[in-house]
Amino acid sequence: MLTKKYDPLKRKKLTILDETGSIVEKTLEPELSKDKLLEMYKVMLLGRIADIKGVQFQRQGRMLTYVINKGQEAAQVGVAAAMEKRDWLVPGFREFSALLYRGATLEQSYLYWYGNELGSKFNDDVKILPVNITIGAQLNHAVGIGMASDILGKDEVVVTYIGDGGTSEGEFHEALNFAAVFNAPVVFIIQNNHYAISFPRSKQTKTLTLAQKAIAYGIPGIQVDGNDPLAVYAATKEAIERARKGDGPTLIEAETYRLGAHTTSDDPTIYREDKEVEAWSKKDPLIRFKTYLTSKGYWSDKEDEKLNEELADYVTESFKKVEKTGLIPLEDIFKYHFAEMPPHLVEQYEEYKAYLQEVKE
Repeated sequence: MLTKKYDPLKRKKLTILDETGSIVEKTLEPELSKDKLLEMYKVMLLGRIADIKGVQFQRQGRMLTYVINKGQEAAQVGVAAAMEKRDWLVPGFREFSALLYRGATLEQSYLYWYGNELGSKFNDDVKILPVNITIGAQLNHAVGIGMASDILGKDEVVVTYIGDGGTSEGEFHEALNFAAVFNAPVVFIIQNNHYAISFPRSKQTKTLTLAQKAIAYGIPGIQVDGNDPLAVYAATKEAIERARKGDGPTLIEAETYRLGAHTTSDDPTIYREDKEVEAWSKKDPLIRFKTYLTSKGYWSDKEDEKLNEELADYVTESFKKVEKTGLIPLEDIFKYHFAEMPPHLVEQYEEYKAYLQEVKE
């Protein structure tokens, strides 16, 4: 088992594909088909381009506050690729690429950040819960789904995410404890990008790794190179298989780095050095994965250039569709939670409608 070989207490991190794109653990290289590997890379590239353009759209005043994912694509797609269609993904708010791989459309994801709750409504065959902004709440939702899957005999595994900062929330510990006690089929992924907004990992906890927190709950834990899609895939695949056999939850710490800001409301230059960002830029998951695919003869610079152009056009067109259809009627903002609006909301609605008319005139 990987969790036994890579002991988080000794800070022994699982890496299969290093930052140069070379295999360093040949015996652990996953047996993935060319099509599967290319699918993973293409979704990672789509996530990167859509992320960069998402920031641009927000800066142009065309989108609300946007959460940035640049640099964390491997920690998301590597996980999603290891899941089966029947499994559930329960995200936080920084799992943009994982959602795309699991079947959420780009339009749906953009629609959410555009401010339209219909962006949280996925197709019936897509097992994804809505984006969760409240730090940590999604973990207990995941455990509940896992326990329900067990009770109903559905053979579904639940994969859920939290950031390094979220491990200091009570919900993190409650969820791990519940999952462990009830042997729930849940895989917990910590996206350790080293910062909870401006608060560094070094001040978040005194433990050597975040993965070792699993020991307190009697479950396996492993730290992986979160910029290595193969290592992330391998660790997640093993954890999912373990959960499906009835052996309970696993905690995976994917050590990665947030190359951009926390959100478009954040200025990371205030709290971190440019040289730190530059050092992590050399570990970019997209660069190493592309190098790996090229070395296997699966990909080329020419194909990559063509795909970049196609995806850039696709992203732009997708967002234009959101702009055309994304605005919702004013009334929906007030009546969203009720079959019939109560009197106090009717009063607020009428007041705000009158205010907008006054501004317009």
